[in-house]
Amino acid sequence: MSQDAQDRKAAPAITGTPPEPLRWILAASALLLSAASINHLFNLGFFMNIRLLEIHYLYVMLLLTLPLVYLVFPCSATNPQGPTRWWDYFLALLALATCAFFVYFGRSVVNKGWDFAAPTHAVIASFTFWFLLLVAARRTGGWMLFVIILLFSVYPMIADHAPGPIQGFQRPPVETAIFHAMSGESVLGIPMRSFVNLVIGFMIFGVAMQHTGAGPFFIDIAFAALGHVRGGPAKVGVLTSGLTGSMSGSVITNVLTTGSITIPAMKKVGFRPSYAAGIEAAASTGAVLMPPIMGATAFVMATFLMTDYANIVVAAVLPSILYFFALFAQIDAYSARNGLQGVPRADLPRIGKVLREGWYFLAVFALLIWMLLYLKREAIAPFYATALLLVLNQLLSKSRWGWQELMNFLVATGRLFVELVAILAAVGLIVGGLAVTGMSGTISNDLLYIAGGNTLLLLLLGALTSFVLGMGMTVTAAYVILAVSLAPALIAGGLDPIGVHLFILYWSMLSFITPPVALAAFAAAAIARARPFAAAFEAMKLGTVIYVLPFFFVLDPAFTLQSGLLDSVVTIARAGIGVLLICAALQGYLLRIGRIEPGPAGVLARILLAMAGLALALPETAMLPIPIPAAVGAGLVLAMAAAGMVRVSHRWKVA
Repeated sequence: MSQDAQDRKAAPAITGTPPEPLRWILAASALLLSAASINHLFNLGFFMNIRLLEIHYLYVMLLLTLPLVYLVFPCSATNPQGPTRWWDYFLALLALATCAFFVYFGRSVVNKGWDFAAPTHAVIASFTFWFLLLVAARRTGGWMLFVIILLFSVYPMIADHAPGPIQGFQRPPVETAIFHAMSGESVLGIPMRSFVNLVIGFMIFGVAMQHTGAGPFFIDIAFAALGHVRGGPAKVGVLTSGLTGSMSGSVITNVLTTGSITIPAMKKVGFRPSYAAGIEAAASTGAVLMPPIMGATAFVMATFLMTDYANIVVAAVLPSILYFFALFAQIDAYSARNGLQGVPRADLPRIGKVLREGWYFLAVFALLIWMLLYLKREAIAPFYATALLLVLNQLLSKSRWGWQELMNFLVATGRLFVELVAILAAVGLIVGGLAVTGMSGTISNDLLYIAGGNTLLLLLLGALTSFVLGMGMTVTAAYVILAVSLAPALIAGGLDPIGVHLFILYWSMLSFITPPVALAAFAAAAIARARPFAAAFEAMKLGTVIYVLPFFFVLDPAFTLQSGLLDSVVTIARAGIGVLLICAALQGYLLRIGRIEPGPAGVLARILLAMAGLALALPETAMLPIPIPAAVGAGLVLAMAAAGMVRVSHRWKVA
């Protein structure tokens, strides 16, 4: 194997190594939490031969993770990510005692109705719990998330003084605190329930895939399949990001792992640094929306919609395929326009050898998808897939685990659990603040009133709101706020519920590639040694389709397979051709015809191609006054006119 191929085997570490005592605690936490989850989901009855009450189960999960937040994410007075200080240990012990209190008194919370009227010691514990969650939100999600959660969590106490449209039922501080800490609609609400019932298994599976070498396997198989074609390293970057990003569930993690390998390879064959960074950022952003895992937010979505997670996966397949098709089309057009070739075959791994060494990764994915889509066992499917993966890795792989590898796996899993639980539990305060005041439904009615009953205007307002919230907080937090406030209004306007929730999720992700935040683009720019904003604008250009795609699938259920199969096939075929034309307009190269020359004629041809693409991809909905046959006909005419102009410009140039 060549040196390039060997280099692809090494991915950089993306997080610091915790101190040894903390590593042991994280590993124990991950082990106990996984055991509790398996006991609960498989109904094994390890505890006194009974199934734990759900409230006990939720508090146990918090007991195993919340105290560690203050040690994994220490906060000193001078450095927010500095060494662990005495107050971090104090907060950890306080969280341990508070969570243990609720575990012990969990049955009293249910049987004696403490979420409505609690004794003094429970009130004190509730205020302490509330404070600890706010601190945890600040440490894991940053100041913006902290401020948003703080405002929503204290809102019930001042709801009667709020301006008219957001005025609600006021609740005294004691009632607010016990509602947040003990009701099933706040901290113990939808975000945490989705974590304990769905997310845990998939998080374990994702970490196991990364630690058994799935990342290098997918990178090698992508290079073996596509590395030699024109623009090969860039296409490899897109494919690799799509495969590994679905496992990690993190845009930035995906950029730092796959980008460190694919970006230098892109630059080596002639891609500009900013363009290479833009490709990686756009691909990594779309990867988190790629089934079958799709990140933690998709599981929260399934809980909100009260539907099988498999239905979310099925609905998300075609939009994600269209997006990645658009990335491939733009890269191909850019490579053809600039004469960029692939990597010589001699420098690439052999696909047969790669498959022989890592075929079991594909087998594990096949098992997961079969259990998700056919057996509809989404809660337990990842546990079976993880078990099969670990067994096959020990039997067949050259990189089988020893004690140190097992320890690294448990530490990484524990750290992921700690961060995710802190965010999801704190985000529950947002849901609780709206629920206890009765504002959840009122906001939807107010939004409908502001939009004047115009669903298209409401969609535009929703897109803008989702984007703004996505800039300042985690995707999950932004999604939860909008799922409670905006989604009911859109659904009341006659739109498909799954399409509406995917619309919110997509727009919450777009800040990763859109200035001024553009975290994915900036991270990729650091690897590519490119100017950050240049990389961000390239990522925006490459990801253009993702800005309009949510409007398509929220207006036309055929995009999310919510209508008949024939309708979906025809719709996707139209949209695919439309996307191809839009990509040709963006990159200045029309497939089978050639380069679109600069100048007034070239600009006009690009405009016509973009208009043709939009016309062909137009969603079929009663909200748009244009019939689909007329739009398709107009699109074909515009496309042929643009193609004719490009051909004529080529002849003039030759002459």
